[in-house]
Amino acid sequence: MTTLYNPLISGFHPDPSVVRVGDEWYLATSTFEYLPGIPLHRSSDFETWELIGHVATRHGQLAVEDVPTAGGAWAPTIRHRDGVFHLVITDAMGRGMLHFTATDAAGPWSDGDLILKQDGSGPLDGIDPDIAWGDDGTVYITYSGLVLGRADKMEHLGILQAKVDLDRHVALEEPRSLWSGTGGQFPEAPHLYAHGGRWYLMIAEGGTERGHGISIARGDGPEGPFETAPQNPLVSARSTIRPVQNTGHGDLVEGPGGDWLCVLLGVRPRSMTRAFSALGRETFVTPVRWADDGWPKIDPVLLNPRAGTRVEIDFDAPLDGEWIAVRALPSDVASVGGGALVLRGTGVTLDDPRPVFVGRRQEHLTSSITATVDVSAGVGGLAVRYDERFHVEVEAGDGALTARAVVAGLVQEWTRPLTASVLDLHIDSRKPDASGTVLARTSDVFHLAATVDGQRIELAQVDGRFLSSETAESFTGRVIGAYAVSGTVSVSRWTAEGDDA
Repeated sequence: MTTLYNPLISGFHPDPSVVRVGDEWYLATSTFEYLPGIPLHRSSDFETWELIGHVATRHGQLAVEDVPTAGGAWAPTIRHRDGVFHLVITDAMGRGMLHFTATDAAGPWSDGDLILKQDGSGPLDGIDPDIAWGDDGTVYITYSGLVLGRADKMEHLGILQAKVDLDRHVALEEPRSLWSGTGGQFPEAPHLYAHGGRWYLMIAEGGTERGHGISIARGDGPEGPFETAPQNPLVSARSTIRPVQNTGHGDLVEGPGGDWLCVLLGVRPRSMTRAFSALGRETFVTPVRWADDGWPKIDPVLLNPRAGTRVEIDFDAPLDGEWIAVRALPSDVASVGGGALVLRGTGVTLDDPRPVFVGRRQEHLTSSITATVDVSAGVGGLAVRYDERFHVEVEAGDGALTARAVVAGLVQEWTRPLTASVLDLHIDSRKPDASGTVLARTSDVFHLAATVDGQRIELAQVDGRFLSSETAESFTGRVIGAYAVSGTVSVSRWTAEGDDA
């Protein structure tokens, strides 16, 4: 019996797509403006997942260096055919719709080919591409017709499809309109499946917030016409009290023992009205059953978190794949040597779209991060980042120790003198106090502190709702990391522990 953990992949891992190859499963998720881009997780049992690599590990594969916040790597689809992994994705407001290939999902992956319009004038206009092969080998790219980067930005043309020459990466026809759902906003995330002699078109609709859901239709071929399922939406948490909300954007796969599963995104909101999702969109999983009438039925998503974790890093080896940077590779902004992670400031702060920052996703609702830093030659510290307008940090150097909260242009600081140059910086995310007559009205509370000469100094407490997906209106999630503003900042030890109690 397979234990389905939820979240399946914790922390900022939205828009999952999964493929089975033999007795292994490979799962890809979105990364937006972060690099390395598009992580690949592998499992042999659907319980334990290992990060084995990324698609975008080199400059030029994604043009995220210049994309606006929330642009970049949107919604991959991963498939496997004739010994080759295929991944299609939109580099939103960057290169456009791309096709990557690899013989090993761990990489290296190709540089990425643009999927061009029939006249070759540019990439297909849209997001969330799916790739499927007809019975005769015809390649179909099915996608959401959200137009980006033009005067008619945000125009939505529904779910579209085109046959594509995959050798030349050129559409063989003008895109055709397919079934676009039951009327919910933003029909997106299409996936085509051949099952039981029929073709199924599954999409997300309702927007990726509380109205999110999955709907499906079927036809006799990959081009349709498609008949709407009578029980849509197949899954949605809208207007429910379920602990996992925003469930949608899913992908179907045959799991262990022949049982079918749906991986999908969701959030874990907290507060009195469950209004704030601290970690952003994560990957979840739920069982699927094929009914006698040929329609799939998807179970509601149940919360089943894993046990807590503890990670200790002494930087005596190269950074593992969990470390990411903003619009840059970690190696562009940091180096490891002599038992330390070293960052060299360029004068920009975390308010800049390209900060000197390298971090790891916050994976647990309750967490504690400690970094031992040497600021004798620079200014920097430890931070939680949603984007350049929403971040919280503890900063040291140049004779000062400062806790800071930046929320959409509003800045609050707590500063005291500092004589030490080596100290521990702490950012703890804790449950809010709901005792007495006060109900918890936030997701969590940040406790910002430092340990100097063996004494812990509590600097500030910051309401965690300000770094939630609903407040920041972000597609990403919390990333906790080290940063440098000026000079050289060295981190000699990193400890992260947490749970989901």
